[in-house]
Order: sequence, then C-alpha cells, then structure tokens
Amino acid sequence: MTAHTMTHPFAHAPEPTASPANAIDLFWTGGWDSTFRLLQLLLHLRVPVVPHYLEDPARASTATELRTMARIAERLRATYPHTRALLQPLRVTPVSALAVDGELAAALAAVRERVFIGSQYAWLPAYCRRHAIADMELGVHVDDKVQALLREFVEPFDHPGGYRSLRVAARHAGTPEHTLFRHFSFPLFAIDKSGIDRQAAAAGWRELMEMTWFCHTPVRGRPCGFCAPCAYTIDEGLARRVPRSRRALSFVYRRLLVPIKDPLRRARATLR
Repeated sequence: MTAHTMTHPFAHAPEPTASPANAIDLFWTGGWDSTFRLLQLLLHLRVPVVPHYLEDPARASTATELRTMARIAERLRATYPHTRALLQPLRVTPVSALAVDGELAAALAAVRERVFIGSQYAWLPAYCRRHAIADMELGVHVDDKVQALLREFVEPFDHPGGYRSLRVAARHAGTPEHTLFRHFSFPLFAIDKSGIDRQAAAAGWRELMEMTWFCHTPVRGRPCGFCAPCAYTIDEGLARRVPRSRRALSFVYRRLLVPIKDPLRRARATLR
C-alpha cells in the first residue's frame, strides 16, 4: 500500500499536483492539540497547510478520527471561506506502508529505557524520511511525555512562515532524541491543554475545538475513560470531555490496576 490523498469534504476542488511552496506540513489527527495548531495556521496566520495522517486500522478510533477531521474541515470551509484555498487535501498513509529502519528502531529502544513513548514515534520520522519532509509540525505540549523528554534538547528558531517555533538543536546529532525528532518542529511546546482551551475560547474557536476527538477505544461512540489519551485529557484539565460515569471508572482503574500493569508494559517494550 502507498500513501494516498484522501477525498474529504475539504477536497472540494480538483486536487493539486503539488503543495504550495510555502505550505506548512502538519500531523493532524482531529485531536485537541493538532486541531488547535491547524486553526492557528489557517485562521490566525492564514498560511496554506498540508495535513498528514497515519492510518492504523488496528486502532478502534481510526474511522472516528477520519470522520472528525472531515467534519471539522467542512465546518471550517463553511464558516471561514478563505480556508478553502489554504487547507490542502488530507494525505493518508497506512502504517503498514512504513518501514522503520534499524537506526530509528534503536533510537526508540534507547529512549524507552528511560521513558515509555509509543511506537508512533518511530513511524512518524519514518514517514518524514520517506517523503523528504524536514519540518513537520507536531503537537507536543506541556504535560506531554515527549515535551519532558525533549526539554533540554530544543532551541527556538524563526520559522519561514513568520512565527517562532522550537526544534531539536543540531548540536544533539547522534543522540536518540535527535534521531527520532529532528524532522519536527514544536510550536505548542510551551502551552498545556488548559492554555489551549483558554486561547481557543478567546479566539472564538471553542465550537470547533469541541468537535475534536481523542479516545483510542471508544465505547458506543463515546470516550472510554481508560485509554492513554482519555487519561491525559482528564489529568490535563479537560475532564469535562469524558462522560462522568467513565471518569469514575477511570479513577478506580488507574488507582488499582495501572500500578500493576505499567511495570509489565515496560518489560514487554524492552523485548521488542
């Protein structure tokens, strides 16, 4: 399977053969952080954006995420007509099409000896390498494990798009952190989910942000309360987005079972 450009409601015009020269590449999942960044780029900075999505058929939320992005894009197009020209068609690639080479696998294993991060942090740079993307925006934010991991590795820079961002400094070449994250920039590095909530409300984007999705294992179309994104959403100040009954179950689960499961998960990770 190869990468393809998905026909979403925002791909209403004939699909371009190439992206605009000044377009910003953004990993978009339809989630809180990446959608906020999309809105900043389209509605505040008014720059063209190429959204990218890695499709994992094994994850129960994949179809929901794709539908969520389609709905948000359709609402953007209707409410802010100028975004029709700026938001490029979503580029979807199945993770099965990505080859994680030995260098990336070794770097991920080295990082996991200190902190557990997901397998996506090998897929994401593999995708960037495959498509020769040197500056993909990633929604790493305060309270994110990756933000804590990279805090001593990043440096600010002036982005050609006319704003300041952060990236892993070249002086860290050869480290696992540089190997995994050198293809990315981190415009949300200094803000947390609650801060995003406040800024989105002040900008008038609350309705769009409430359309976002985060749960990896939905139950009857609603957030489960148990998966990692649900836990982060609760812990990082947005518990209102998880149904009250699921929050209560989540509390019990994480207090009683997670302390037992986490050491087992870390042990399994070292064997991969």
